[in-house]
Formats: sequence, structure tokens, C-alpha cells
Amino acid sequence: MATAVRYTEDHAKAGLDAAFPAIETWANQFPAYEILIQDPEFTSVCPKTGLPDFGLITVRYMPRLLCLELKSLKEYLFVYRNLGIFQENIVNRVLLDVVKACDPAWAVVQGRFRPRGGISTTIEARWPRPA
Repeated sequence: MATAVRYTEDHAKAGLDAAFPAIETWANQFPAYEILIQDPEFTSVCPKTGLPDFGLITVRYMPRLLCLELKSLKEYLFVYRNLGIFQENIVNRVLLDVVKACDPAWAVVQGRFRPRGGISTTIEARWPRPA
């Protein structure tokens, strides 16, 4: 008995090619410190079901020459609100875009998504990527 494919390659890639506004930066003035940014009202959409996902996105990084400008980061994260994208892709896409914007010494992006159907998810991605 054959089973129907529930999740396609299109579902898996959904949202990864979306256009996002640039995350602006400003010149860092100090060495060797950490910055922690939290978006406790983060929302996105499941690409399969169309249902909303709610969560807390945390960006933690050590700046080198540049720091992330918070208003532009907020505008960047706002794009996810109507975007169909899996939670795992959100966390990894945010990490890559943060690294692209400010080239930090290191960065960690975490997504803590609220339960849907009784299951909650926590996803964490790090830069540099482990070998």
C-alpha cells in the first residue's frame, strides 16, 4: 500500500528565497562583549498548513567591527509574519543574514516556538558552523 507524500521539496524550501530588507549596522566601539536581542512576539506561517507559528527569536553575538541596528532588524523579522517557512529554516536563515550583515566573531540564533498540536520546538544554529 503506497502512502501519499505529505511534505514535498517545495514545502522544505518554502521561504528560503524570499526577499528581505537589509539589516543595517553601525560601527562597534568596544572589543569582546556580547549582545543579546530578543523578539518575544515573533510570528510566521507554516508552509504546509497555513497556520500561524508564534515564538521567541533570540540573536546572541559578539561583534567585531559592526553591530546590528535594532530597527532594521525588527523590520527584517517582521517579513516572516506572512511568510510560509518551516521553523528550522527561519533560525538558519536569520543566522546567515546576521552573519552577512555584521560578520560577528560568533553568533547563536535560537527559536523557541510555542506548542501547536501539543508539541513545542526549540531550534538553535551557531556561527561559525561546527565541523
